[in-house]
Amino acid sequence: MTQTLRLSALALVALLGACKKEETPAPAPAAPPAQQQPQAEAKPPEPPKAKTFKVGLVVDLGGRGDHSFNDAALRGLETWAAGKKYEGGQYVAATPEEIKQSITSDLASLQPPITALPIEPQVIQSKSPEDYEPNLQLLVDQGVDLTIGNGFLLEPAVETVAKANPKAKFLLVDSVLLDPDFKPYSLPNVRTITFKEHEGSFLVGALAGLVSKTGKVGFVGGMEVPIIKKFEAGYRAGVKTTNPKAEATMMAVYTGSFNNVAAGKQAAQDLIKKGADVIFQAAGADGLGVIQAVKEAKAAGKKVYVIGVDSDQSHVAPEVVLTSMLKHLDLAIYTASRDLAEGKFAAGDETLGLKEGGVGYADVRLDFPGKAEALQKVEALRQRINSGEIKVPASKEELSAFKATP
Repeated sequence: MTQTLRLSALALVALLGACKKEETPAPAPAAPPAQQQPQAEAKPPEPPKAKTFKVGLVVDLGGRGDHSFNDAALRGLETWAAGKKYEGGQYVAATPEEIKQSITSDLASLQPPITALPIEPQVIQSKSPEDYEPNLQLLVDQGVDLTIGNGFLLEPAVETVAKANPKAKFLLVDSVLLDPDFKPYSLPNVRTITFKEHEGSFLVGALAGLVSKTGKVGFVGGMEVPIIKKFEAGYRAGVKTTNPKAEATMMAVYTGSFNNVAAGKQAAQDLIKKGADVIFQAAGADGLGVIQAVKEAKAAGKKVYVIGVDSDQSHVAPEVVLTSMLKHLDLAIYTASRDLAEGKFAAGDETLGLKEGGVGYADVRLDFPGKAEALQKVEALRQRINSGEIKVPASKEELSAFKATP
């Protein structure tokens, strides 16, 4: 019996093993090889965006539209550095042709050439001297990378704000920093740019002496301050070099302002009545009145000319603007903006004259008898200044000792 049970158990185990083998599923058929999906081309990483630098400008009295000093500063920052123009209360892109036309012929071959930079301009208009300091501080508070004070009248404000913000960068145009004793000094965060206005004024004075037929020339200045007296001294020396008799009778008047067009017009009318047939103005917005007076005199039949200042003002009245004494604060501001963008901006003092391309005179577009010969003489005088042969007087005292040698 026992043997029988053992055999039965073994049989049962064998039967279960056979069933288990039968229930084992057959291996699944191998899946066909997957087709390799094409991989998307890896995109090159985008280059980092160039940093845009904010440059703030506080313009002097007279403001935008003076066709002279302030517009020169705006041209350097807005048109040249930023490649923009201010139109309808906002900035729009300036066309390549507009930028090209804004560059005077004496800078046309400048190297490196004037090209737009990653600059964002911020401009604040000053309506009174009391605005200078808060306007400069406002730009600093807005986080601009460079703050520009345009004009010698802003010197005290730039000094104060620069001292209060030692980490901010500043550019002061048309003046050095002055200590309480009116002696020049420097700050580590301020660059100053000044000009040899008397050198450029000498050349337009020489031209005025050659063009005048009455033998009487005039000068209209704005405020009677040392920097404007430099214009007069250089102009007188130039006239003296080419027409000593005209210099002996030269008439000069100051309006006492830079933003009074009517005062400039009245001053010029008085000079024309006294026989002046060439008038040089260095009077900011007042100079627009001078140009208007000469334009009206021309329309009334008088043979008169006016010489503009700071910017080429021929477009204001092309029929009477003989030339303009160019003062390239536009280039100074553009250069400072470029240095900022290239990481090269540094403090210091720089003075620009004829040799450095800081001053000069605009193209003479009007015709007059003996024009070619006159321009040859003026250019010869330029070379003598550049060589050091002629030292142009910058003050009344230096003028008295000046010996004119044609």
